Amino acid sequence: MDIRNPLKAGDKIGLTAPAGPTDEEKLNEGISILKKLGFRVSVGLTCYQNEGGYLAGPAAMRANELNQMFADPDIDAIFCLRGGYGAMQILPFLNFDMIADHPKLLIGYSDITALHIALQQKSNLVTVHGPMPASDLISASEFTIESLLAVLTSSQSVSRLENPPGEKVECLVSGNAAGVLTGGNLALIASLLGTPFEINTRGKILFLEDVGEESYRIDRMLTQLALAGKFAEAEGIILGSWTDCQSSNPDSFQVEDLFRKIIAPFGKPTVMNVRAGHCEPTVTLPFGIPVILHAQEGKLSYYQ
Repeated sequence: MDIRNPLKAGDKIGLTAPAGPTDEEKLNEGISILKKLGFRVSVGLTCYQNEGGYLAGPAAMRANELNQMFADPDIDAIFCLRGGYGAMQILPFLNFDMIADHPKLLIGYSDITALHIALQQKSNLVTVHGPMPASDLISASEFTIESLLAVLTSSQSVSRLENPPGEKVECLVSGNAAGVLTGGNLALIASLLGTPFEINTRGKILFLEDVGEESYRIDRMLTQLALAGKFAEAEGIILGSWTDCQSSNPDSFQVEDLFRKIIAPFGKPTVMNVRAGHCEPTVTLPFGIPVILHAQEGKLSYYQ
């Protein structure tokens, strides 16, 4: 699948909560924002659920709703309401063959990383790492909205990463690399190792980001990926936003130190400060399509 059939005004968005719940006020704000962007909205029942305080209903319910939205020919794309936790729970219940036969874009990030990886690897889908209606889109900047719509609605065959104004993409390891873009939240990627949904980085450009993690935890997760061969197998690496991941301990390694210690020795073209993930403004990234990374120039081109 690719994005050569972009979304347009009047298309119907399926809104579902495959992970955590939200409250009625944020739900209504999220619906309103999608409508302001020109889309019709079909709201799933999971958007009204709260189980145990951190899940939007039972796992089977959340999975069935996502299956139904992929199967529904009237739904053109699927937005995840928010992240939180819970997307991993629904993976065993998804009908990946049916989803492959009914491809459509799924948009979200953070905990939704579990769905990005599973849908790319099991259903050969393109997915979109972008802001979600009940969280980021409520207070999104003009840049964030434009970046999202540029991916969802553009008919251009080639486009390029555009960081927010004043934010430079930094080169950690120079060189050029080509491959399919994949990845997402570091904690989710590490959690999927050893499961049937473990990320495959062979021949890929690997994107990583996280939020609110101490240096030793980032060290542990990056080391885990290194020991699992994920950096060695990747063609190139893109490091996104690491909001609230700076240690207040003056003796502690900072995240940039960890990148230099753990990732740089693999010698793969690597860039830092791509403003995608838990940040505002944020860049929307298309996963599952070929990209070319020019690390020295800090440029990333998409080939849709």
